[in-house]
Amino acid sequence: QVKLVESGGGLVQPGGSLRLSCAASGRTFSSYRMGWFRQAPGKEREFVAAINWTGGRTYYADSVKGRFTIFKDNGKITVYLQMNSLKPEDTAVYYCALGVVGSGAAGLAGSYNYRGQGTQVTVSS
Repeated sequence: QVKLVESGGGLVQPGGSLRLSCAASGRTFSSYRMGWFRQAPGKEREFVAAINWTGGRTYYADSVKGRFTIFKDNGKITVYLQMNSLKPEDTAVYYCALGVVGSGAAGLAGSYNYRGQGTQVTVSS
């Protein structure tokens, strides 16, 4: 079993920054990917960003390209999401997810086997 614990959410003004983190523990895989999804009230869950643990290839939703950066700490098995130039439409619960590379496209929720509890991000003045 894999446990994912997110942290770093909060309230920030438009144009501000936040950094989310997600620490993974438990079962390990030889080749896996970690990603972030978000879900706003009344909306469907959407892909934000992902990173392959081996090689470090990254994937981003068009809506966050140039503003968000996903990166990892190999020693801690932790993935981060640096969010800059935040907009009110970024307000959502952000979820960390982990899947095995080869299980499907990085942008599809079904490609991930594990998900964290989520952390709230609110962008408002």
